[in-house]
Amino acid sequence: MKVELENVKPMEIEARSFEMITEELGGTPLIPGTELIVKRCIHTSADFDYAQNLCFSEKAVDKAIAAIKAGACIVTDTQMAKAGINKKALARYGGEVYCFMSDEDVAWAAKEKGTTRATASMDKAAELNKPLIFAIGNAPTALVRLYELIEEGKLNPELIIGVPVGFVNVVQSKELIMDTKVPYIVARGRKGGSNIAACICNALLYMIDNNRG
Repeated sequence: MKVELENVKPMEIEARSFEMITEELGGTPLIPGTELIVKRCIHTSADFDYAQNLCFSEKAVDKAIAAIKAGACIVTDTQMAKAGINKKALARYGGEVYCFMSDEDVAWAAKEKGTTRATASMDKAAELNKPLIFAIGNAPTALVRLYELIEEGKLNPELIIGVPVGFVNVVQSKELIMDTKVPYIVARGRKGGSNIAACICNALLYMIDNNRG
C-alpha cells in the first residue's frame, strides 16, 4: 500500500498541526481569549470534542494569568502532570509545581482517615500559605475534596483546572467545581487526563510569555 506523507520539516510540525486544527474547527465558535487553550488541548489529544466540552468561568483565563504573574504555585494530583508542566516558565514568575501524592505523610493520612491519597494531598495543599492553582487530571476525589474545603472556607484557589478522566464520580465532581465561585477551567463529561491538565497550565504560561513586554 502506498502512503502519501506530507513533506514537513521537523521544526514546522507543530505549526502545521495548528494549521490543520484551525482548518478542521472551521466556524466552530470558541470563547474569545480561550482559543489557544482549546487548540492546545486538541493538539495534545487529537480530540476535537474539547472545542465543546471545555468550560470556562467568567474571566477565568485573565484571572489565572494574573495569578501566575503574581507568583501563584500549581498543585497537581499526579507526577505525570507535574512532569509535563513547564516549571522553568512558571519559575520566572516565582511559582513552583507541587504533587504530594507520593509523600509518606499523605499515604499515612489517607490510611488513617480511610480516604484516597488524592483527598489527603488536597488537605496538605490547603496548608500551603501561597496562592494556588489546582490542576487535577486524574482523581475525581481530589475535586470533591477541593469543593468541600472551599465550602468550609478553608481554601480559596486562584483557579481550578478540573479535567479528571474516567467514569466513577468524574462527571459529578466536575459539576461540583462549576457550582463554586472559584475560577475554573473544566472539561465537562468523562474526558480529560493528566496530559490535558498539564497542557492547560502550559497554554496559560505560553500566553503570558508571548505577551511579555
